Amino acid sequence: MIDLNNSRPFASGGNRHCYRHPQFAGRCVKVMRPGRVAELRQRAPWYKTLGSDEQFDDNARELAGYRQRVLRTAAADSPLWAHLPRWYGLEETSIGIGAVSELILDERGEPAVTLEQYLQQHGLDETIRGALERFSQWLRSCGVLTKNLLPHNLVLGPRDGTPELFLIDGLGNAAFLPLPEYFAFFRRRYIERRIEKMWKRIHWEISDRVIPWKKAERM
Repeated sequence: MIDLNNSRPFASGGNRHCYRHPQFAGRCVKVMRPGRVAELRQRAPWYKTLGSDEQFDDNARELAGYRQRVLRTAAADSPLWAHLPRWYGLEETSIGIGAVSELILDERGEPAVTLEQYLQQHGLDETIRGALERFSQWLRSCGVLTKNLLPHNLVLGPRDGTPELFLIDGLGNAAFLPLPEYFAFFRRRYIERRIEKMWKRIHWEISDRVIPWKKAERM
């Protein structure tokens, strides 16, 4: 069991707290916020409450994302891992089940800055534009399925001296039907839509945000 009783999260999202692994400095442990699954179930439409707790558990969804077909048998040196943290599985912790994955670090050994934070500080400069283009090309060439690519779910870490983007959350297929999982045509179209929406969100992030995102993404 991983003891997190004396640990403080280095980051927190809407559903999970993120801790540095107490035994492995290069690993991250994500644990659902206490009571969050029950809260999400209570707020969900009635038809979603008919399913299991796993559909409200980000750790279970992340596990499913790493089990998608293209990653299931990926070798350790596969380019499929070029923009993803390595996955170490679900483990018991002192505060609940934890999703254990590689912790993307910056040059100082600290957790890497998110794309959202970078855009706030530097805008869409040449460094991040290049990283975004390489990340987009990786998605197209490798066929990794993601949900919407949100700036707070991407971090900027060094790779061979070059800043690269890594997807730390939001892996998996968000389509109602699993067609992108099995058919190349649907996979390419699905990925292209995710990339288009990613750029749309980035341009919104660096705008004056007069229009709320929920409205802007429909325009």
